[in-house]
Amino acid sequence: MKTTRKTKRGAAATKQLRTLLGPRKVLLEGDRKFMASFDSSKLSFEYDALIVARSEKDVGETLRLANRHKIPVTTRGTGTSLTGSASPVQGGWVLDMSRMKRIAIRKEKSMAVVQPGAVVSAIQEAADAEGLFYPPDPSSLKYCTIGGNIACNAGGMRCAKYGVTRDFVVALEGFLPTGEKVSWGGEYKKFATGYNIRDLWIGSEGTLGVVTKAVLKLVPKPESTWTSVAAFDTERKALMAVKALLKEGFAPSILEYLDEDSVYCAEEIAGVRLFKSVGGKPLLLIEFDGSRAELRAVRSRLRSWTDKYTLAFKSARTEAAADNLWEVRRKCSGAMFAMGNAKLNEDIVVPLESQLEFAREIKRLRKRWRLPMPTFGHAADGNFHVNIMFHREDKAERERAENAVRDLMETVVRLGGTISGEHGIGLAKSPFLPIARNKAEIGAMKAIKQGLDPNGILNPGKLFEPFQVWEHTPVTVHLPWDKKPILKR
Repeated sequence: MKTTRKTKRGAAATKQLRTLLGPRKVLLEGDRKFMASFDSSKLSFEYDALIVARSEKDVGETLRLANRHKIPVTTRGTGTSLTGSASPVQGGWVLDMSRMKRIAIRKEKSMAVVQPGAVVSAIQEAADAEGLFYPPDPSSLKYCTIGGNIACNAGGMRCAKYGVTRDFVVALEGFLPTGEKVSWGGEYKKFATGYNIRDLWIGSEGTLGVVTKAVLKLVPKPESTWTSVAAFDTERKALMAVKALLKEGFAPSILEYLDEDSVYCAEEIAGVRLFKSVGGKPLLLIEFDGSRAELRAVRSRLRSWTDKYTLAFKSARTEAAADNLWEVRRKCSGAMFAMGNAKLNEDIVVPLESQLEFAREIKRLRKRWRLPMPTFGHAADGNFHVNIMFHREDKAERERAENAVRDLMETVVRLGGTISGEHGIGLAKSPFLPIARNKAEIGAMKAIKQGLDPNGILNPGKLFEPFQVWEHTPVTVHLPWDKKPILKR
């Protein structure tokens, strides 16, 4: 764990905050405080106090005092960020919003009013009970909070049809870094009153404000879904099929791509095989939703596409059968650790017209850096997850992995893409921001940050300050979503 120097001023402010909020809300030690010193990146940093917010008053008091004394504040939910966005790199205070988790469904408005600590799957379940649907579905949806989703503009598999978190945020309410209460919009569908600061907060990784309430758009629950899987001779053929599918006007709710290495991990390591006669071939997992009549029409139209492009094709007739098809996608990621005990999951984006060249570049990267790089992801929106596998104890492999990441970032930008689609920049990708954004663009971002957070207290050290991840050894812990023991220091 990296240490930070505690100042007398910081100690006095922490003592004052403890008096204001009470010792049960301001923790100075213990396992819970330790667990909040890192997120899923497992980069741990020492800090002064964990504030367990239970109300808007707690948030406002914390920010006002922090701003007055210039104390860094890192806001977090459950800590599922993969890039270090929720790690307190500059110490100070961690503001835990996970206890603020109320959900209210406004059925007549097709909206949900939620607090930032509400878990995404809980929002989906509450909407479902009213015949409504909240589509964004990040892989950590059973654990991640809506506040964190808003902070990094999270996506998921259903982005193919429905879009990302930003597309479902109607309004936000919360506090500026100064502790002043603000609201950007309300429980109404039209809002053209002044600047759209709501969208500035979305994807800002907690650097511009703290959300205490969000109004989310809900849509009608689809009547039915139809899930299928297709195998292809080559990765090139699979990606050509993606382009053809979309060009022909199909609108799948999910269109997931698994390259040969990802399929190998699922089949040979995790023991999941979907086709008895076809193994080791790249796959597309495809799901459509809508009315039963719409899905009948889709199945009929899809036959010509499958005849032309696929090596093998099967669809699910029941919900249980559909769940079995998804096993290959669920199991491949964990099975990759047979290729190395460390993984760099880089979520990059390339435009549809560059996907074939991107697949060729992945082969080049594997060959140049001599590392496994199983790649899967959301083919319809070009958001692929390149998993650079290596052995952390092998110095030569670590160095090659470090170089491979930079090579990957430069490659996707050259292809017209960008360095993150849903994970954000945080600490892990901060050295690469100048690759994706020019000086004028970064300058504009810094000006916004300075204007809203003049003392630089909110989530400092992220995005703009290059952080050398390789100089820090991750803590040895197993998080709840790892399905292993939670804490092992």
